[in-house]
Amino acid sequence: METIAPQKDEMIIEIGAGRGALTFPLLKSAGHLIALEKDPALILSLKKDEIANFTILEADVLKISFEEICRPHGQYRGRVKIVGSLPYSISSPLLFKVLEARKLFSGCVFLVQKEVAERITAQPGSKKYAPLSILFQIHFTPKIDLVVRPSAFSPPPKVDSALVSLIKRDKPLIGIPDENRFSGFLRVCFARRRKTLRNNLAALALSPARLEDAYQKLGLEPRIRPEQLTISQFARLFCLLHDSGAATVME
Repeated sequence: METIAPQKDEMIIEIGAGRGALTFPLLKSAGHLIALEKDPALILSLKKDEIANFTILEADVLKISFEEICRPHGQYRGRVKIVGSLPYSISSPLLFKVLEARKLFSGCVFLVQKEVAERITAQPGSKKYAPLSILFQIHFTPKIDLVVRPSAFSPPPKVDSALVSLIKRDKPLIGIPDENRFSGFLRVCFARRRKTLRNNLAALALSPARLEDAYQKLGLEPRIRPEQLTISQFARLFCLLHDSGAATVME
């Protein structure tokens, strides 16, 4: 609750409300709460009483539109927090879905597999540093607030979990002309982590002269690996190689 810190002028979207262990405490402080739950049996436990600031949706979170469920509550636009314990099996696609709808959210608090939390917060030079790190950190300031051991769950999972909070930046760390294309570019850059960045970029079929020119302009070593580049270097490299204008760096 302290990490989420709901306010009366905010709306909370809770993913996987379950039996309402977190839902009902959040309701006391939030302006409105939308609970997403896939299991019809658990929906019944949430419908104990009619509560004015409470919306329950029986839905698969991977299939819903965050824009559509927020539309009836326009008074909270820009002040929506999304929270939940994310199932390990869908955490990556769900995080990318949240990222696509980032303009709706002021912050996120997720309980995820520790490895996923480390990937979101990873810095250049780390083995965990990945496209997910870069894309989230452009728009959010991430922090691991708590590591949760398997014994805290029943049945216990085989790995540690972590509570990660993401606070929306006032302005993106870097302004990129075509962020969808940039996301695909990052996937190419990190496709084979044991290879150099240059080897991975071969998949783009760029002319050697163009690639060499970009490397020289950014001062990149020929055998540099993808995890060694900063976010701003990736943004500038993308713009140089794709004629996408200039990256606006806020660092």
